[in-house]
Amino acid sequence: MSDKSYYDILGVSKTATDDEIKSAYRKLAIKYHPDKNQGDKAAEEKFKEATEAYEVLRDANKRRAYDQFGKAGVGAGGQGGYGAGAYTDFSDIFGDFGDIFGDFFGGGRGAGGGARRSGPQRGSDLRYNLEVSLEDAALGREYKIEIPRLETCSDCAGSGAAKGSTPSTCPDCGGSGQIRRSQGFFSVATTCGTCRGKGTIISNPCKTCHGQGLVEKRRTINIKIPPGIESGSRLKVSGEGEAGPNGGPHGDLYVVTHIKKHELFERQANDLILNKKISLTQAILGGDIEVPTIDGKKVKMKIPEGTESGQVFRLKGHGIPYLGGYGKGDQHVIVRIEIPKKLTRRQRELIEEFARESGESVSGSKGKIFTNK
Repeated sequence: MSDKSYYDILGVSKTATDDEIKSAYRKLAIKYHPDKNQGDKAAEEKFKEATEAYEVLRDANKRRAYDQFGKAGVGAGGQGGYGAGAYTDFSDIFGDFGDIFGDFFGGGRGAGGGARRSGPQRGSDLRYNLEVSLEDAALGREYKIEIPRLETCSDCAGSGAAKGSTPSTCPDCGGSGQIRRSQGFFSVATTCGTCRGKGTIISNPCKTCHGQGLVEKRRTINIKIPPGIESGSRLKVSGEGEAGPNGGPHGDLYVVTHIKKHELFERQANDLILNKKISLTQAILGGDIEVPTIDGKKVKMKIPEGTESGQVFRLKGHGIPYLGGYGKGDQHVIVRIEIPKKLTRRQRELIEEFARESGESVSGSKGKIFTNK
């Protein structure tokens, strides 16, 4: 083994934290692992050095003794040191990184031993996209939806074996779901190829589910849409996802809402925008008009004299409810003055007279220009 300090071997300072030490060792373990560098003795030695250093520095007591007395304080560095038979549990190093050792060994969950898959497992979550009208988003509503999902086979109770038979223990892995083999100086467990990690094999499969233990069925579920929900909101329905293998629990269902475009209203957060046409005389003289609201009712709104096109009026509290809270947003009414395209003879005479009184030049009914001069 090298005479370099354990800190130098890992490339960290003496004040390095546990996470820094773990991260440094992880990088070295990946780089110099024997299975990635087969036949490279130098790489194997570097891997052993890094493993020995990590075995000491990861342990607070060993690290304290090493800092005070060096390698002699932890009984390392000689023939009986930490290289060949010491640190073999890599689950704390690679546990958060999935099947990183699968790249080395062709499968499995790493050198620390993968999880046996023969027991019940949680089912998959499901997603359902639900189109919701703006009215329902504002007022709330209960929807009935139908979803396809995997459920436990009733004929075999999820075992996958035909009635009167049971799954048998895998002869290759002995029911562990793993095949353990030696990799250099430590033992590595890989997923059993015969049973695919289940630990059991089915010689007489169920004819209904074909040995899967699960069948697809359609299920009707009631979904309550709360008032004020927004587009893109996710509603979680616990336990309504797919059933898990081997009798495992159901996953969850996530209903994602999509608010449909409305023909009258435009939503802005909890406010509603409405464009409302008014006549020319209403804009000039003022008056009361009726305005639709999202709840299907109509409210009176006063138009003052001399209202201009594009002017905005607010109807307080007629917007969208605040989700999970109190009160509502507002409704904003944008008035648009509608200019008549056709006039009766009398209407035209009156407007022409109005124009003359206003000192404006206008074209008469026969193209004659009238002025007030």
